[in-house]
Order: sequence, then C-alpha cells, then structure tokens
Amino acid sequence: MKCPFCNNLDSKVVDSRPDKGGSAIRRRRECEQCGKRFTTYERIEEMLPQVCKKDGRREPFDRFKIINGIVKACEKRPISKSDIELLVDRLETRLQESTEREISTTTIGEWVMKELHGMDEVAYVRFASVYRSFRDISEFMQELQELLKK
Repeated sequence: MKCPFCNNLDSKVVDSRPDKGGSAIRRRRECEQCGKRFTTYERIEEMLPQVCKKDGRREPFDRFKIINGIVKACEKRPISKSDIELLVDRLETRLQESTEREISTTTIGEWVMKELHGMDEVAYVRFASVYRSFRDISEFMQELQELLKK
C-alpha cells in the first residue's frame, strides 16, 4: 500500500477491524519509511449484472430504485425499513451469485413480487399493479382472484 505522505510502497498493518456498517475492513497502517500512520478501507468489489430495461436500454443495477419502489408499495403497511433493506440485500446476493452478465427488469420484478407476496399481500398487490402495468380493471381483478385462491 502506497504511503500518502512519502509514496513509499512498504507499510505494515497495525490495526484491522470491520467498519461501522460492516461492509468494509478498516486498516490502520504505518509506513515503514517515514513512520506516519494512515487508514485504508478494503471492500469487496461487487460485480452486479447490467439491467436490461423493457425499452432495450441497459444500465447498472440501482439498489435505491428498487428500495423506492418497494417503499411505495409498503406505505402504511407493517413492514419496517430494515425488512425492506433485507429484501434488497437478498436480491443483490442473488444477482451477485448469478452468472449472467445482464438481467431483465422483468426477472427482477418477479423476484421482488415473490418476496413481497410472502411478507404482505397488500404490498404485493400494490407493487404488482405498478410493475405489471395492468391494462384494465379485469386484469387487475384476475390477479386479485389468483391471490385469493392461494
């Protein structure tokens, strides 16, 4: 690790611990040449697939877009912010474990709906109504009837 003070490449780790969020390792280092200390953070490089939009565009996966959609579906429902975060964490893990380089918004939406179905049926219906873009009330009623059968 290059020292930010003297640019020497030799340093030793004097302390190592997880950061506050647990997503990185914080390391205190000491330069072997000048003796000054500095801090580095080590994070896992996340390799998430590109998201293929319905109109053919491709863009990087955006965790916050998913969270915002789920939060809207869960409005005034007994689902905590931490439950939503865990749902999106599971989704990201699934994406990281995938060998695909690209994934469709349709697939992501289906995964979210499956998760919401197990958490809260009202949130599921709300998310599905926006995600599936029902053309008319009969399609929406058909989805509700399928939900009631289960």
